[in-house]
Amino acid sequence: MIRFIIPLIAVVLFFLEPVFSLFSPISIADVSYTLVPRFVIVYLIFITAYYGRRRAILYGIVLGLLYDMYHIDIIGVYTFLYPVICYLASLIIRQIHRHIITVMLLSLAMVALLELLSFFFASLIALTAIGFEEFIVLRLMPTMVANSIFVGMFGYLFKRLIDEFGLQKAGI
Repeated sequence: MIRFIIPLIAVVLFFLEPVFSLFSPISIADVSYTLVPRFVIVYLIFITAYYGRRRAILYGIVLGLLYDMYHIDIIGVYTFLYPVICYLASLIIRQIHRHIITVMLLSLAMVALLELLSFFFASLIALTAIGFEEFIVLRLMPTMVANSIFVGMFGYLFKRLIDEFGLQKAGI
């Protein structure tokens, strides 16, 4: 039963993302700001840092495939991006200390990278018509603010859960 806790949290976060995206866009002074919740990739970064790269990449492939099928109908974008982001995070986390603050900052940097890569892909195949400056101001910055709040609220909880259930599964 314990081995299902960590993936169960990932699935719950996957289904919470569209619920929180209902609050978006937010209009302030006739300008619409788009907030994109990236709960799953934040959690995958914490799994990468505190549980293991292989497990995070495996979860990234599965959840990326689900995300592609459920949200964008183009199979392969997030199936590729989630594991790549986890792999890059694992390379970075090897070079720095696994302190909770550094993992939180790393997860926010990886969210920004995911947003940039998904924007470039959407621009490449003409799925979006907004320019880069408009993307930065109207989508990336509000997304980073919203995900910063999420990471600040749940980052320590994720670390504790992954540490606790990861050690229990290992029998330590």
